[in-house]
Formats: sequence, structure tokens, C-alpha cells
Amino acid sequence: MDDKVIVRFAPSPTGFLHLGSARTALFNWLAARSRGGRFLLRIEDTDKVRSEQRFLDEILEDLRWLGLDWDGDPIHQSARFDLYRAKAEELVALGAAYREGEAILFRVAPGRTVAFDDLIHGRIAVETETIKDQVLIKSDGSPAYNFCCVIDDAAQGITHILRGDDHISNTPKQILFYEAFGWNLPRFGHMPLILGPDGSKLSKRHGGVSVTEYKAEGFLPAALSNYLVLLGWTPPGGREILGLREAAEIFRIEDMSGVQAKFDAQKLKWMNGEYVLKLPAGEFADLIAAQLRADGLDPNRLPPDRMVQAAEQYRIRIKTLREFGQMADFFFKDDFAREAEGWAKHLGTPEGRSALSLFADRLAGLDDWRHDAIEALCRDLAQEKGMKPAALIHPARLAVSGKTRGAGLFEIMELLGREAVLRRMKEAAQ
Repeated sequence: MDDKVIVRFAPSPTGFLHLGSARTALFNWLAARSRGGRFLLRIEDTDKVRSEQRFLDEILEDLRWLGLDWDGDPIHQSARFDLYRAKAEELVALGAAYREGEAILFRVAPGRTVAFDDLIHGRIAVETETIKDQVLIKSDGSPAYNFCCVIDDAAQGITHILRGDDHISNTPKQILFYEAFGWNLPRFGHMPLILGPDGSKLSKRHGGVSVTEYKAEGFLPAALSNYLVLLGWTPPGGREILGLREAAEIFRIEDMSGVQAKFDAQKLKWMNGEYVLKLPAGEFADLIAAQLRADGLDPNRLPPDRMVQAAEQYRIRIKTLREFGQMADFFFKDDFAREAEGWAKHLGTPEGRSALSLFADRLAGLDDWRHDAIEALCRDLAQEKGMKPAALIHPARLAVSGKTRGAGLFEIMELLGREAVLRRMKEAAQ
């Protein structure tokens, strides 16, 4: 591969950034940064009806969130229509293209083979008999994708084009345009598309959704980036957890796989959990607080120091940031979710409510509201009354958290504070 590497990512702002497109951006970024090259952005907004600024804003934000930066300002195809028409007219003047009404078409000569050495798949050859004359400028004056793509790649000095396998059929057509202008060809590499676990095309039911949705679910950008670059590339030694900067030091396009990769939502969750475990405590608590706010919960119901402690109680139990709020909503609101089956089992009987009332009454006189003191009181009370501690613990856990499992009950009670705990226990006992 040449030392000079200039690559591009060219999103269309007609929707959100999906996982397949994000992976394409990541591999192009790695190709540039691994060789000290340039990573450029081009906004393919020729569809003026469907292109929207809100989609573009979200795409750029998602790229930054994933950890990508780019060189220079993005160019917009919507501002280059005059250039595309001028270039099409050049081909008409050369006799390589012709007018058909308001449209301009490229004349594809039969009887030849268009071949290229794909960086991932090797030699690919196509006969021109299978390629019809190509539209350069449509009758409405807008440029065809394959044509404006070549004009811009040449203008931007693109040396390597990494994109999905769904573009393989476009490449021979684009090569014909390069040849007609006498331009040097870039190197092409086509990545196998991401498949669902069952081998079918990746779809929403497999988890093949937009980056925005993964962000909302509480996935960490480093984990999502890490997972996506493993779909088509295996680092030396088979390592799985590595950051983008680290990946850029060892990435080579030639090492990419030509085998289709399968998306595994559970593997992604596992990887995200590994990144969650590595976060510094303060940063983790801040991320949890931001996620809570996004999900309509108020993290300020806990003082900052208790917020850090609460997050730490659940760190090992969660794989995504959103799961914390689902497991620990009782810290942040009084109308928290209650497990109906557990509630009926432990608080649906006179014995359960009586045990809870007894525990609450004894707690009301406790001066030391630390978890170890609360636990000691619980176990002493159980021994005194000739009952198992579980007979007190289970009703109390349901009363204060609505859950049958989670972090340690006594740690939860300490963090919630005396007033909230006693109020919830007394209400549940009634």
C-alpha cells in the first residue's frame, strides 16, 4: 500500500447514522490514522427533498461521540451541481457522453473487461456487456451518484476507497469515468456487510439500529467503536478490548477479512460491561447521572457522594448505563416499579407486613444509620424473635426498593436515608 493515504467517509443526511455506516467511517479513520494520512468528510446531499440538517447534525455528533475526528471542513455535494454539469459537458465534448433530452449519459463501449485488485477480495473483473450506458446528469439537473462520487474523489485526492460490498457493482462503472478523464485510479476495498446472528441481512430485530439509539441505551462510545472494528478485522494476537488510538497503531487494510461478520448484541453488551468496569468512579457517576436525566429521573435526589456510592453498588450488575436506572429507580422517585410477584409473596400476608412493621419500629430508634449498624440490628431482632433474618430482609427490600434482588439491602437503606426508608416501610406495612 502506498505511503500516502487519503480516505473519505461520505454520509447522506437522509437519516440517522446506522451501525454499518459507522463501521465504514471507523475503518476509514483507522486507515488514515494508521499511516499518518488524511480522513475527509463529504456530505452526499444531492437528494434535496430527503436531506435534512437535523440528520447531518446528528451524524456529525455521532461521529465525534464515537471518537472520530476529520481533516478540514466537509464538502457538500449540493453546492457543486455546476461542477458536475461542467464535467459531464467535458465528456460530451470528448464524444464519451451524449445528451438525451435534459439528461447526459456516458457511452459504455462493449467488448472489454473492467478489472481491479480489491484490497480485501482480490481480483474482480466485469464485462462491459453487463453495464448499460450510465446517467451522468439526470433530466432534473441533479447528478447521478456514481458520477459525482468520482468527480469529488478525484478533486479531494482520495487514494483509497473503503466501503461496503454493496458498492462492488458501482466500482467498474466508476472506473470507466476515471479512465475517460485520464485520472489515476484510487485503490478500492469492499468490506463484507454486517449480518444478523442468523446469517440474514442485519435489521432492527437483530439490533441493527442507529448509533443514536445505542447512545440513548447507555452504551459507551469506546465500547461501541471497539466492537464495530472487530466486525471485519482481528487485531494481532486476537485481542478484543482495545481503544481506537491503540487500534490505529496496528491496523492495516490488508488484514481486513473478506468473510461476512455477524452482529452479536450480547457480545456488544458484554464488551460495554467491560468498559463500564474500567471507568473511574467519579466519571462513572457523572455518566450515570446524565443517563438518569435523559431517562426522566432526577439524580439530585441523592447527594453527590451518595450518588457515587449508589453507582458503585450497581457497577458490576449492569452492562449499559440505562440498566442502572431500571434497577435502581427507587433512589430517584417514590413511585418506583414494584415486582408484583415478590410484593404478593413477601408483603401480601399478615406475617410479612407484621415483620416489616416490627423492623421499622426498631429502626426508628437506631442512632447509627450506617449499613453495618442496620444489619446488626436486623440480625439481633431476628434472633430475639426466633425468626430467620430473611423474614425481615425480604419484606424490607420490597418496601424500600420494589425489587426482590439488587445491591445489598443494608447499603441501599443507608444511601436512601432514614426518613425515606422508614416512610416506605410504614406505608408498605399498612
